Amino acid sequence: MLQLNVKNETSRLRAVVLGTAKSNGPTPTIEEAYDPKSLEHILSGTYPTEADMIHEMEAFNAVFEKYNIHIFRPQIIENYNQIFVRDIGFVIDDVFIKANILPDRERELDAIQFVIDQMNPNKVVRPPEEVHIEGGDVILWNDYIFIGTYKGSDYKDYITARTNMQGVNYIKALFPNKIIKEFDLVKSKIEARDNALHLDCCFQPIGNNKGIIYKSGFREESDYLYLVSLFGKENLFHITRDEMYHMNSNVFSIAPDVVVSEKNFTRLNDWLRNNGFTVEEIPYAEIAKQEGLLRCSTLPLIRD
Repeated sequence: MLQLNVKNETSRLRAVVLGTAKSNGPTPTIEEAYDPKSLEHILSGTYPTEADMIHEMEAFNAVFEKYNIHIFRPQIIENYNQIFVRDIGFVIDDVFIKANILPDRERELDAIQFVIDQMNPNKVVRPPEEVHIEGGDVILWNDYIFIGTYKGSDYKDYITARTNMQGVNYIKALFPNKIIKEFDLVKSKIEARDNALHLDCCFQPIGNNKGIIYKSGFREESDYLYLVSLFGKENLFHITRDEMYHMNSNVFSIAPDVVVSEKNFTRLNDWLRNNGFTVEEIPYAEIAKQEGLLRCSTLPLIRD
């Protein structure tokens, strides 16, 4: 039986589901693109190849092995994208919450059913149909749960709007003792540089009291200022529009002082090292072309 335990983003990791790029399928058609960044690369002929993405994910896997982390990989579905396991479910405390994802991604949950079977069935929940929530929008910080959402009246018109207010309220009901704060994110169907697909695309805590943040990812300045007052401006690494586009906030913490980052994130990685972090650099630029990065392709199950 898996003793699920995740209370924040940075405590020492013990067990994780890491997505897979094997049998990823052909380059999607323009109609099949889920986000503006994938669309951009489909149109320009630079969409990543399966071989390159497998190579990048194996580098990530090797870092987990180095730190003796128990790694689960999804069962392979032929010709199917199974990289971003963060979207399909997430753990808060000792509860596994299945996400109501885009309907044509339902099979991704079936591919990790063998992991779910190892959990206490009383601790596995599935929200009702009208509740939309994805793991990339849910960030844990001990007593706090930060949730990205989109409050625009045109929510249903945006395939990039992944978590609704029903999702926020569902988590509030499930965890009445937590402080739950939602953040209204900037969305775009056409310009990836102005689309915060999930909250972890514009904010993520690292260490015990620091974070990476992109101010313009928030529709309301008050939401940005809330995080500044909570963490302290000097503890936040502010990324640029271009760095947001390359997913600099979507790194992944293995421990409070160990961060896995993309090797091209020079400015960020230097800052991390200067602040006492060990940075495990890996290539992940091809996977980034699908508007997802390191945090998106992991589903932590157990942290200390």
